[in-house]
Amino acid sequence: MLMVDVITHKRDGLELTQEEIEFFVQGLVSGKIPDYQASAFLMAVYWRGLSHREIVWLTDAMVHSGEVIDLSELDGIKVDKHSTGGVGDTTTIVLIPLVGSAGVQIGKMSGRGLGHTGGTIDKLESIPGFRVAYSREEMIKLVKSTGVAIVEQTQNLVPADKLIYALRDVTGTTASIGLIASSVMSKKLASGADRILLDVKAGKGAFLPDWDDTIALTKTMVAIGESFGVKTVAVLSSMDQPLGTRIGNALEIREAIDVLSGKQQGDLLDLCLYLGAELLMLSGRTKDHEEGEKILRDCISSGAAIKKFREMVKAQGGDDRVVDHPDILPAAPVKLPFYSALDGTVQGFDTTKIGQLLIGLGVGRAAREDKVDPSVGVALRKRCGDPVYRGEVIGEVYAQDEKTAHWYGEELLKLITIDNSEPKCLPLILAKIDSEGVHAVA
Repeated sequence: MLMVDVITHKRDGLELTQEEIEFFVQGLVSGKIPDYQASAFLMAVYWRGLSHREIVWLTDAMVHSGEVIDLSELDGIKVDKHSTGGVGDTTTIVLIPLVGSAGVQIGKMSGRGLGHTGGTIDKLESIPGFRVAYSREEMIKLVKSTGVAIVEQTQNLVPADKLIYALRDVTGTTASIGLIASSVMSKKLASGADRILLDVKAGKGAFLPDWDDTIALTKTMVAIGESFGVKTVAVLSSMDQPLGTRIGNALEIREAIDVLSGKQQGDLLDLCLYLGAELLMLSGRTKDHEEGEKILRDCISSGAAIKKFREMVKAQGGDDRVVDHPDILPAAPVKLPFYSALDGTVQGFDTTKIGQLLIGLGVGRAAREDKVDPSVGVALRKRCGDPVYRGEVIGEVYAQDEKTAHWYGEELLKLITIDNSEPKCLPLILAKIDSEGVHAVA
């Protein structure tokens, strides 16, 4: 078999065979297929698309391109959660200890931030001493002893995805539903879970802002999971505005502590309660959503949730004093407020541009080799629909010097729409998708 024939078949709109797809993935990982041929193949896929069978075959080949994790040593139904990424999205750091405090064992593999979305691993590393690199055996030991763990994805987990992702990023083939779906689901399926929950972002700050594309991607990912015999449920949540009130690595750890301690209400808590209830149902812990949310609220009010977070931090080498003394987290030397220039109502945020802007501040990275500054970021005081008055503080910028803080404050104001019209804010939870279709959420 020749790679040029595989490229030509897809270029001409033919459905590839499973053998052709496996040939491509194996050749890419082994280094036998050069980047220029792989890039040509991805462009052909971008224009011609992939059938359901092709997507399943591609996902399967990617799953088996490296290590497939076996979690059979852990008791009960193993659940996993994935988010398509967003701004101010600290869901995983809240959700894993929250669900763990309700009696579900859960080990989560997460990644670093790239582009306008933040990375869970970067955020956790702002806790002094927190360790993220573990082998499969070490992760299982952590989960057995503590009930929960959040670790960095191993280098040998789906190596084909790393190679394909890097090429997609530089060849303009990123926004392909088949390639996105196989990328996400190959990592989840290789992680060994029995059930998968997807948190798919929709709206201005989402990876695919178009609603129809978001629905198509979500249905595709659910269908992939079901094809592998893994029950898969997706929740569509709004990313029309930053999820939390803080954006930045150490700042988001502070917010997670506040939410788990019961000190903060709002969208971040509400989404974690919804997703957490779904995970409890998937794990067999509860039979309905209402019961799950009640259990999780009780875990927060009783102190069990923050206790589980403390246990996780300590077990992974972090300084667990951070729970009671968040001031030990990295803190930027300058905190500068920025103010509204007019009266009105907050209509919305250009969430993607906010995330992209803050890369320059040090919150995220434009390339994988870039370093992040855990101490910097932004705290927002207003949400969509909130009234605001001229001269009122909209938020604060945390930066290394006053000049930088002032500049970012001015730029952020340009990305927040304030006027006197009736705001049209999307609800937080937009829909739920499973093997039976799309369901409205009351």
